[in-house]
Amino acid sequence: MAGHGNGTGFEVAFPPEEHRVAHMRRITAAFLRHRSLDSLTDDAELVVSELVTNAVRHGAGPVGLRVALGVGELRIEVRDGSSIPARLRTADPADESGRGLFLVDAVARAWGVSDDGTTTWCALGLTGERL
Repeated sequence: MAGHGNGTGFEVAFPPEEHRVAHMRRITAAFLRHRSLDSLTDDAELVVSELVTNAVRHGAGPVGLRVALGVGELRIEVRDGSSIPARLRTADPADESGRGLFLVDAVARAWGVSDDGTTTWCALGLTGERL
């Protein structure tokens, strides 16, 4: 696994394997603890889990996770190599999956997909506010 950190964030690339989801949650939580942003941990772990799971299951090739502090926000980006953009959908009550972006939408200040469809991102407010 490759990684890079500069104090205001980190970026890692890894193979699209299911067990990597938990690892990405753990390193995100460790980064937030290191930056004294423990109040963001639950929401950040949730969106990392959902976005990385989508990338592992539906992407094309290696997955990349980037977590960075910006002005007033924590930005989380997941790159999966697929040009098919992630989209919000409505899951039926009996569906066992399909609620990931719904959860991201519920906790994030904002979220979106890059123009080329390969990266899904979200922003969490540093003070917990949501738009």
